Amino acid sequence: MTLTGRGGTAEERRAALSRYALLPLRLFLGITFVYAGVDKLTDSAFLAAQGQGSLGELMRSVRDTAAIPGLVDLGLKSPVSFGYALALGELAVGLGTLFGAFARVAAVGGALISLTLWLTVSWPTTPYYYGNDLAYLMAWLPLILAGAPLLSVDAMWARGGRGRARRGRRGRLFS
Repeated sequence: MTLTGRGGTAEERRAALSRYALLPLRLFLGITFVYAGVDKLTDSAFLAAQGQGSLGELMRSVRDTAAIPGLVDLGLKSPVSFGYALALGELAVGLGTLFGAFARVAAVGGALISLTLWLTVSWPTTPYYYGNDLAYLMAWLPLILAGAPLLSVDAMWARGGRGRARRGRRGRLFS
C-alpha cells in the first residue's frame, strides 16, 4: 500500500513520497514560528524598551556588530512596537505555513524575518554556521518555490476553483 492508497511500482511509490516531502519542513517551520510568536507575545520582559531580556536591550547589544546597523536603528525607534510586529509576523507566518494558506506569501514572510535576524542578531556569530537564522532562511526557499500543494488550504482552494470552472464550462456546453 502506498501513500496514494494502492499498490504500485517503486517509481510510483517514490513519486507519491516526493509529493509529501515538504510536509515535515512545513510542520517544523510552522510550529517553530507559531511558538516564537506566542513566546514573544507572552513575555512581558521581551516586549519592553529596556531591561534584562528586553528586545530593546538585545537590539542595543547587537547594533554595532550588525551587517546593516540601520535595520537595528529602525527597530530602536520603537522597540515595543517592533517587538509586537515581529511577534505577530512570526505568528502569521507560522499559521499560514501550518495551514498552507497563502503558503508562498507566508514563506516569503518567514524568509524576510529570518534574513533580517541573520543580518542583525546572528551576523557576528562565527563560524557562520553556528547561527541558526541563515539556516532558517535557506529552509524557507523550498516553500517559496513549491508552496503547499498538498494538505493545505491553498490546495483546497485550487481544487474548488477547478471544480467551479468545470461545472461552469459543462453548464455552457449543455445550455
